[in-house]
Amino acid sequence: MSEEETNEQPVLPSEASLGRRRMLLGLGFGAANLALLRRLGTRNPTPAAPTNQLVTGSTTSTTSTTSLASLATSPPILNAASMVDPVNHVFDTVITAGRVIDPASGFDALVDIGIDQGIITYLGNETLTGRDTLDARNLVVSPGFIDLLSYPPNGYGEWFKIADGVTSNLCLHGIDDPMVDFLEKAATQDPPLNYGGATDQYEHRKITGANIDYLRDVDDVSLQDLTNRAALDLEAGALGIHEQPEYVPGVTFEEMLGHGAVAAQYGVPLCLHIRTGETSDPDLQKAAVTEAIEVARQAGCAVHIEHLNSTGGTGRMAEAIAQIEAARLEGLAITACAYPYTFWATYAGTPRFDNFQDKFGITYNDLQVAGTSKRVTESEWPSIRQQGLLTAAFAMSEQDITTALKAPWMMIGSDAILGPLHNNHPRSAGCFSRILGVYVREQSVLSLIDALARMTIYPAQLLET
Repeated sequence: MSEEETNEQPVLPSEASLGRRRMLLGLGFGAANLALLRRLGTRNPTPAAPTNQLVTGSTTSTTSTTSLASLATSPPILNAASMVDPVNHVFDTVITAGRVIDPASGFDALVDIGIDQGIITYLGNETLTGRDTLDARNLVVSPGFIDLLSYPPNGYGEWFKIADGVTSNLCLHGIDDPMVDFLEKAATQDPPLNYGGATDQYEHRKITGANIDYLRDVDDVSLQDLTNRAALDLEAGALGIHEQPEYVPGVTFEEMLGHGAVAAQYGVPLCLHIRTGETSDPDLQKAAVTEAIEVARQAGCAVHIEHLNSTGGTGRMAEAIAQIEAARLEGLAITACAYPYTFWATYAGTPRFDNFQDKFGITYNDLQVAGTSKRVTESEWPSIRQQGLLTAAFAMSEQDITTALKAPWMMIGSDAILGPLHNNHPRSAGCFSRILGVYVREQSVLSLIDALARMTIYPAQLLET
């Protein structure tokens, strides 16, 4: 959340910004979305579902239950207008001998790839000639990863995202600026990856004429102003609407429902940092998840619950997943994401750290200021809060993480981007690699193709409507 405030009126989108959303929704098997990964897992992993619907299933098995009846044997179908005959054709780039995995279809085989002008124009077993050739022997070639829960490009952190396999940096945790301004500002930085984000209800509260603060609820006139601003941002290219009732305690169910109605109208997800991750009373998190589900039910919108491991499922992950699965069986479009760490982080001055010992059952020794190597002491804490330093709280269990990852609709979101000072959570640079290294290769919580699906096709499906 930015500390800058403005009272500027919404700016109408330009034609250029209107095209940005269409570009971002083209997250497919394009060359810009290719990542080479170290070879992981066995030759015959359990593949992901090939349909355009996020699958549901039990989360009680040892590994994720997402599966196909049989492994796809034919390469993914490419755009016919882009395909070329490889005979006597010289490609711009050729990737040879790689194990190509397409989580959308379940395809998993050794094939060669031909690329022209940034587009895959051939996928198969013909011998290819290219101006540049990449030898992917003993490596996996997959679509680039989509980080749903990153933060705006800053000219630095994007390079660490790319090193982590991320080729689409999406800020569904909310954009601090009006969408037109964000897109123009980001374009001037010329990020080396795809980018986009959700319109942020908290920022709209700050820039309305009423200057609604985070503790107040809103009247009908102010709510209309807020939803109008959300609609303008969606017209300008926003990929969703973000609300964070934990950080804006004044948000009422009616305000969430109002934004949910706009999300339904535009066919985008309502992305929620739900009301609490407090563990002192499990019913509080249960009520927060129920509130999110009820918004989806009444507004008819898709709801994506952010970082369920730290907010909604902390210490009760199996129960939270059961709530969501019951809602999905009703036909409600509820999904969630998680990051593979047992500690969350936010700024020490935020309401989340109010009475943290009682709320989360942790002590000062469970806190660590980002960028340092030692735990916090009681005497240091007042100064840390006053400075608002980014602080990690070791408040989650490993069981929460593994249980979350087994949910067949769970996606991966880092909730961070690295800044030049490196004062950040390690999820800003290693989130996706940790999924592959720890939870695929070491612990076999997920098959490789299932993990890739949660990083690629699932978030693409969430946004494609």
